[in-house]
Amino acid sequence: MMASKQEIIDRETAFWQAMVDRDVDAATAMMADTVMVTGAQGAASIDSTSFARMMQEGSWTLRSFEFGKVHVAFAGEDTAIIGYEVTEDLVVDGAPLRMVAYDASVWTRAGGGDWKCVLHTESAKGDPFGRDRKAVN
Repeated sequence: MMASKQEIIDRETAFWQAMVDRDVDAATAMMADTVMVTGAQGAASIDSTSFARMMQEGSWTLRSFEFGKVHVAFAGEDTAIIGYEVTEDLVVDGAPLRMVAYDASVWTRAGGGDWKCVLHTESAKGDPFGRDRKAVN
């Protein structure tokens, strides 16, 4: 049975809410055994144990989030791709930070079971060539 776009949006929202709540069990239950994560710091495969440790020991706290425009596409009945703008209110190293980013996730399910995230990306909003950043001398 084909999932609805709203089902995928709800799944992505639930994952973000688990991050706000620092609910390690809820977050890792929505992940595949290994998830590919990409962003400004590079690309890596991360298992749920390492992710749980990052959530518990990280020097950041996600206070709230809000999705902007959301796009959902399906690559078959058991693979969904979601991309969106997100505004994040965080505390990083003790200082408040508001960040706008563009994120994408790939969700899969086996045998009609629960959706699991297999890939997540995040790119901070801005010029991809860095022209909107201060020059370093």
